[in-house]
Amino acid sequence: MKIGLGALVALVLLAGAGPAAAESYSVQTLHIDVVVGPQHNQPCAIVGDLYRPADATVAHPDPAVLTTNGFAGSKQDQAPLAQELASDGYVVLAYSGLGFGASGCPIEFDDPAWDGEAASQLITFLGGGSAATNGVRVDYVTHDAVAHNGVHYADDPRVGMVGASYGGEVQFAAADEDPRLDAIIPLITWNDLSYSLAPNNASPTGDGITNAVPGVAKFEWINVLGVDGFDDGLGYAAVDPMRELSGCPNFNPGVCQAFLDLDATGYPDPSALGLLRRVSVESYVHGIRIPTMLMQGEADTLFNLNEAVATYAALRQQGTPVKLVWQSWGHAQYRPAPGEMGVGESLDNPGGTLSLEGRMIVEWFNHYLKGSSLAPPLNFSFFRPWIDYPGDDASAAYASAPRYPIGTSESFDLSGDDSLVAAGSVLAAGAQSFLTPPAGVPTSTTEISGVTQAVPLLDLPGTYAEYESAPLARSTDVVGIPTVRLRISAPVTGLTGAAGPIGELALFFKLEDIAPDGTRTLPSRLISPARFVSSSGDITVALPGIVHRFAAGDRLALIVAGGDAAYRGGNVPTPVTISTDPADPGVLTLPVAGSRAYGPVVFASVPRRTRRTRHKSRKRHRRRSVRSTPARSGPASSP
Repeated sequence: MKIGLGALVALVLLAGAGPAAAESYSVQTLHIDVVVGPQHNQPCAIVGDLYRPADATVAHPDPAVLTTNGFAGSKQDQAPLAQELASDGYVVLAYSGLGFGASGCPIEFDDPAWDGEAASQLITFLGGGSAATNGVRVDYVTHDAVAHNGVHYADDPRVGMVGASYGGEVQFAAADEDPRLDAIIPLITWNDLSYSLAPNNASPTGDGITNAVPGVAKFEWINVLGVDGFDDGLGYAAVDPMRELSGCPNFNPGVCQAFLDLDATGYPDPSALGLLRRVSVESYVHGIRIPTMLMQGEADTLFNLNEAVATYAALRQQGTPVKLVWQSWGHAQYRPAPGEMGVGESLDNPGGTLSLEGRMIVEWFNHYLKGSSLAPPLNFSFFRPWIDYPGDDASAAYASAPRYPIGTSESFDLSGDDSLVAAGSVLAAGAQSFLTPPAGVPTSTTEISGVTQAVPLLDLPGTYAEYESAPLARSTDVVGIPTVRLRISAPVTGLTGAAGPIGELALFFKLEDIAPDGTRTLPSRLISPARFVSSSGDITVALPGIVHRFAAGDRLALIVAGGDAAYRGGNVPTPVTISTDPADPGVLTLPVAGSRAYGPVVFASVPRRTRRTRHKSRKRHRRRSVRSTPARSGPASSP
């Protein structure tokens, strides 16, 4: 299967235009040579489609948008998006990323020195500073007087980027490499790839997700990605024989070895950790100083909401203009809610009005690339799956707040009688014990990653502990990242400590919703693996970020399991005991957002319309005045 825009755009991203729009732009397939790599000595051939609005000329230039594919996709996946943006007056270069489609070089997982530098050289092409292999140059893109580092470049186009998953992270890599990039919209992408593929949610610190202790490998997702990459490499080996030189089709040898090691051991070794973090915005977030709209999926077991929160918090702390959107769909559930993204591969709803996310995307680029005075709010918006609404006005299900996080904390104590009770209640002393399986045997089932979530929830008796609340007296809306603190004890084995992560304890935490009829729901099938250096004492674990209503009459269930089929769990079978001391109980903390914590979704007041206003009627900009944005090393001013 294809991950990211390779799969998602076929369902949701952004519309093929009708006959009138088809006449408003031309398309040309081009081959562009770039030189990339840490030593800047690796040539790669990139193939892309250049979309030129019909009236984009030297005298009347348009801003540009750069797009690339999700994992195992290609430029073809970007056609609907490019058509829509071109019909709205943007010059678009949709290209196949390195190692995908007919573009050359192996997969480098959006390494700034490779994928970021390749995007930078495509920005130079859009600015007229280089030519395609057939001699084509671009001289009809709006130019900026100075870039975000305060420097003037002769080939500085007004340019943004948009894309999902693998096509989302590359935007960070490009922004880190090139101060000429003006605005980005990364959808459903990662903050720290070592967390994405082998998360450790133990001992969370602030809003970060990076952990010094190696995590637990996502066995199923890792193999889905590996197979997709191999398949793409074999399919295009005739175009680029370099893909097979490593003996691991289509992958950089280091990337390939990291995947093989994760599969074999269940955790990333220091070499893999270094590689996965190097290709992650977490390691170079200080270089991201341009307006960023993060759009992350609530239904995403590959790149969860915790990742977007980590990026959002870091950007906001350093003064980067940032907007956070939590949408309904992601890698685990590709289809958006009605009206959330355009039906029929469109930005528009069937009646011709902009879809909700389409409107956000249009507003972002209109303001930061076209210079519209209507500025999108730099706020937090999220989809509420418990809201039913007629038709395709998804704004009824969305809410907004000035910033994340929202609401208040509500706590439940763990009682020794296996219950969750309101903080301050009388507690019983007691303990629950279970046995973790050997060699990561899957004793629990939550999903088949990348394939289906339509599998029964399962925890084998004797392999987990569970704490349940009484029926809730009122509906409880959880919006954010819950945490749990509890006390565990496990015997020290011969492998504990001496063998490193192989001998360390791995556990899986999840928060379920039990309806009055006994039906269980695990929100978006999200779980939280954790690995512990010490097998005894108090532990704190961050659960997955969720947006979920626990209805009145339902019960909360906190489950701590010893294994999960989607992961390569612990290697050593270990008896685990969770004990409760009434004087110092374990605590489940929920971020609860009542109706006073947020308001309706807020836009930049772009007028609704039955047909899209074509770009011929808008004001033209040849150059904008020198920006007040400080140099790249300092904080950016808010718009």
